[in-house]
Amino acid sequence: MNNFEQYRRRFLGGALATAGAALVPGVMLVEMAHSRAPEEAVSGRNRWGLLIDTTKCATGCTECVTACNTENGLSGKTGLQDSQWIRKVELTNKKTGAQHSLPVMCQHCEHPPCVDVCPTGASFKREDGIVLVDRHICIGCRYCMMACPYKARSLVHEDLENQLPHMPRGKGCVESCTLCVHKVDRGDNTTACAEACPEQAILFGDLNDASSEIAQRLATYASKEIRADLGLNTGVRYTGI
Repeated sequence: MNNFEQYRRRFLGGALATAGAALVPGVMLVEMAHSRAPEEAVSGRNRWGLLIDTTKCATGCTECVTACNTENGLSGKTGLQDSQWIRKVELTNKKTGAQHSLPVMCQHCEHPPCVDVCPTGASFKREDGIVLVDRHICIGCRYCMMACPYKARSLVHEDLENQLPHMPRGKGCVESCTLCVHKVDRGDNTTACAEACPEQAILFGDLNDASSEIAQRLATYASKEIRADLGLNTGVRYTGI
């Protein structure tokens, strides 16, 4: 057992031992740890994901970024001022000179490194494949940020105002793309970025449903994962790169 695993077990053991202690009046650690989406709304029969066609994604277009910010109450200011859950990345093939523009966000891995390193269990993967952060038990250690190969997570450094009821955020907590989990749970069958894309380059759907459009496209056209060599089996796939 390595030093990190020893630390993680000691931390969790201490936290669970004091689970009955009130952190604030009327709020218990156990209650916080279980304040997640209702289990009955989540099923392993589904695996939600995105398919992004980079041949349609226009250089300079940031409609998906703006839509994400608006939907989730982000200011759009980068750096330490606020988080950015989705960003545009420009790629150039050094051999051919071919250029591609593509959005990058949390890849919602089947085997997420962020979950593996989290000492409190705040980083977790739902049965339907969506990777989230439980802000009630996130301690801001940023281990998950270091573990993520996609640089998809941010730490909230400043106080937040005018938060949206469906997407509460917290200073000192790590956060990233939630795949618009609130929209998924209410049955919208899309994400803010997919809705906003003027070229329909982003497709949301159930990867496990062979009859879904996203599954049919993946079965028909070649697609790639970013850093497929890591074996994470990401929920976000790309065509055209």
